[in-house]
Amino acid sequence: MKIIKRPTLISRLMKSLSRSPVTALLGPRQCGKTTLARAASSRISRVHFFDLESERDQARLSSPQRALEKLRGLVVLDEIQRAPRLMPILRVLADRRPNPCRFLILGSASPELAQKSSETLAGRVEFVEMGGFSLDEIGERAQDFLWLRGGFPRSFLAARATDSRAWRENFIKTFLQRDFPQMGIRIPSAHLLRFWRMTAHLHGQFWNGAQIAGSLGVSHPTSRHYLDILTGAFMIRQLPPWHENAGKRIVKAPKIYLRDSGILHALLGLWSRDDLEGYPQYGFSWEGFALEQILSRWGDSDAYFWATHAGAELDLLLVRGEKRWGFEFKAGEAPTATKSMRVALSDLRLNRLWVIYPGKERYPLDQKIECLGLGDALKLKI
Repeated sequence: MKIIKRPTLISRLMKSLSRSPVTALLGPRQCGKTTLARAASSRISRVHFFDLESERDQARLSSPQRALEKLRGLVVLDEIQRAPRLMPILRVLADRRPNPCRFLILGSASPELAQKSSETLAGRVEFVEMGGFSLDEIGERAQDFLWLRGGFPRSFLAARATDSRAWRENFIKTFLQRDFPQMGIRIPSAHLLRFWRMTAHLHGQFWNGAQIAGSLGVSHPTSRHYLDILTGAFMIRQLPPWHENAGKRIVKAPKIYLRDSGILHALLGLWSRDDLEGYPQYGFSWEGFALEQILSRWGDSDAYFWATHAGAELDLLLVRGEKRWGFEFKAGEAPTATKSMRVALSDLRLNRLWVIYPGKERYPLDQKIECLGLGDALKLKI
């Protein structure tokens, strides 16, 4: 299998390791956390690696404090969610002065894992989040391929389309039937699969918990619980609304996106480019894919959407200090400026608004509004 280097992620990881006693590398299963950890740790002279899914390594940690306290250098603990009992021990070891080692813990994201880590290791842990391959990492020429297959390495790098399809179908099945139970989530996999498929059909739209709950035959709090589970597992993104202008009625429900376009397409049964282009909500697929690329490049802190009940809307607002940058995602071949864009530019006091489309040409649409391809968008200086 081809190896794709991920220098930006490795750089972030190395910086965290240099300044924090504990670094938590979090992301969904099969996104490449172990590969990234090994690439980063190869630059460190003394490394101790424990795979907590391995019976041998579990035996090595049968007396965890005694086993870990004598180590020097970097200690990597893979699949940490399988051994939450280690968290209090890591807190004690991280507080040693001088500290003879640093810890890198890898985990498939879950609300339980993140909560335990942040509470037990408060002030000691730095989180680094990762997902599948990004356009920055694989290059613009593979944009359509990445969009269709998604960024999970085994899906993207599969030799044949049938292999990519089989991997994604198996991933969805094992994620629900094996991985969630290992995280302590006791919900029938069939219920979560129905919910997951339903959210795929609502990709890029406002969350309506009552509507989904009614369709599933569950309570509103139960549907919200399902949403939070898949969000905590990095499968779904809840993009929060920006509401500042008290003079307008603003949409306050989050927008939901499936974070990996390949998993979205698998749940929708879209296996080819023709399938995708024939899908009635084709534009929402592009919106979610492009949005994830932008957030992968600049981070998802202070990232919002904006919409009024009168119909004005902005797909993505990034607030960076005193600067406000707007993004609209359009799947058409030649997007034009709209009244909604001009309203967003004015009401949100945007420094700039970019319209991101699948093409290559770059051209102005209006004052402070520019249309450009996704590859060029990732090279912007903001």
